[in-house]
Amino acid sequence: MLSKFTTPLTKLVDKYLPDPFVIVLLLTFSVMLLAFAFTPSTPILIIEAWGNGFWKLLTFAMQMLLVLLCGHMLAITPPVAKLLDKLARIAQTPSQAIMLTTLVAMSASWLNWGFGLVVGALFAKAIAKHVRVDYRLLVASAYSGFIVWHAGLAGSIPLTIATPGHFSEQSIGVIATTETIFSPFNLLMTLCIFIVLPLLNKFMLPKDNEAIIIDKTKLHVDSPQISHHDTPASQLENAAWIGILSGMLGIFYLAYTFIFNGGTLTLNTVIALFLFLAMMLHKTPANILASLQQAIQGGAGIVIQFPFYAGIMAIMIDTGLAQQISQGFVSISSQWTLPVWSFLSAGLVNIFVPSGGGQWAVQAPIIIPAAEALNADISRVAMAVAWGDAWTNLIQPFWALPVLAIAGLKAKDIMGFCLVQLLVTGTIITALLLLPL
Repeated sequence: MLSKFTTPLTKLVDKYLPDPFVIVLLLTFSVMLLAFAFTPSTPILIIEAWGNGFWKLLTFAMQMLLVLLCGHMLAITPPVAKLLDKLARIAQTPSQAIMLTTLVAMSASWLNWGFGLVVGALFAKAIAKHVRVDYRLLVASAYSGFIVWHAGLAGSIPLTIATPGHFSEQSIGVIATTETIFSPFNLLMTLCIFIVLPLLNKFMLPKDNEAIIIDKTKLHVDSPQISHHDTPASQLENAAWIGILSGMLGIFYLAYTFIFNGGTLTLNTVIALFLFLAMMLHKTPANILASLQQAIQGGAGIVIQFPFYAGIMAIMIDTGLAQQISQGFVSISSQWTLPVWSFLSAGLVNIFVPSGGGQWAVQAPIIIPAAEALNADISRVAMAVAWGDAWTNLIQPFWALPVLAIAGLKAKDIMGFCLVQLLVTGTIITALLLLPL
């Protein structure tokens, strides 16, 4: 059983892994030192790049915060809470709970990464209400499903190169999703991960005497407390027709956009869908605002950490450090090994540049000429970068923040399990990238 390995590893991580905010500060110092040591940048230029980039993720940070808030608001509506509870009752044993949570999280992440993060965490909490299972592994299983997002319908790299007018079109043209997301090699990798990851998580179950079972009272969500006063203002605040009509207008707009204007599933549409559904199901403006007050408590980590990651990304890109990392891997590649080295370099760069679209902007100018020079399959190389970006998210606290905020855990609670998931999935993806498919 893997628990013999994961139990001491989890204890080690619990002892030495600091809070994600401390990690991002240490990463900032590390990247500054690396840029100074390995690029011609001066300390002033490095600090200037960091400061100039500090606020470049504000839009994205707001999107992430709204995914968390609107997902929470939707989850505590009575209909959704009942649906999650009913689905969670399918699992009767700890093994079933872990496997079902992993599959639900992977399926949701394959559809859309923001949707997957929220649904996985909420489903883990629903499972924990009915099955006595190690809560740390349960949440780690929910987060592990995130690994398939970049190979799915919302993968930023395959969608970018499939869009006419993308910044690399003159070099590689427009590559249809049939050659990336729906290609045989990508579908095979996705299928393998769907099979292996639930089993892996199951085998990591700790022994009964070592399992951490969460107090179920901590999982209970109190209904919003609404005060009623016999005044015209209070009557409007508690009028169900206002919330229902507003939500219906939003749903109608989304449906119209998808049906008649060729709308696509983006992060903004997921946020809007969560919000409008929450408004319809909470009904009254008072209930909507009360649910927001409950949800907002878990968003502090996202608000404070995203600017620091934006600064790290700016240093990596502006000083050329990210390009040097990519170029180092490319220089030792051949036609058949380029996808593997692209995957590994993307995984390393992702630790410092946790953004799929931003990472492709960094690596594409290196990867594309290398693929052309080595006569490598550019679609496979691009998807290798996508898988590398998603792979090391398993140990990147940046993306775990929404899940941890919903679950009520800290990064160190799940990272021991995530390290094992990283090693096993990395081995599988590397092997499959070498197959001549």
